[in-house]
Amino acid sequence: MSKQKITDKQRNNSEEPDKRLANLKPFQPGQSGNPKGRPKSITLSEAYRKMLAAMDETDPQGRTRAEVLAEQMYSKAKTGDVGALKEIADRVEGKARQTIALSVEKREQLEQAISGIMRDAEQAGDACTREDAIAALSLFRPEARDLLN
Repeated sequence: MSKQKITDKQRNNSEEPDKRLANLKPFQPGQSGNPKGRPKSITLSEAYRKMLAAMDETDPQGRTRAEVLAEQMYSKAKTGDVGALKEIADRVEGKARQTIALSVEKREQLEQAISGIMRDAEQAGDACTREDAIAALSLFRPEARDLLN
């Protein structure tokens, strides 16, 4: 085998990790490694709110963009536009509750999932009522709440 020639740079590199480790200071308990946190960003909803809160430069009355849009929606509803009327009602009164009819097949699937959750909890040594299992399942399948009735 031939001997490899070690250069000064290689020798320095092999010594550097020890020097770097000596300069490192461990984090104190409760101290973050990223004290400034994730950079702040604006969500789409926040961007819309900001945009709608601004004054509408083209409005002679000096209203906000939201006020101008609300006036336009009201004008459409007043002329009989059912979609505009429904939108206003949904915003002011809240959307009407929708009922979900479960098919027999879907109900059987949900019942099997509930039984499985209860069985798994029992095997793990935990108590799990039917209501607890339905509550857990409804986190993933909202229609499972209908089984409480």
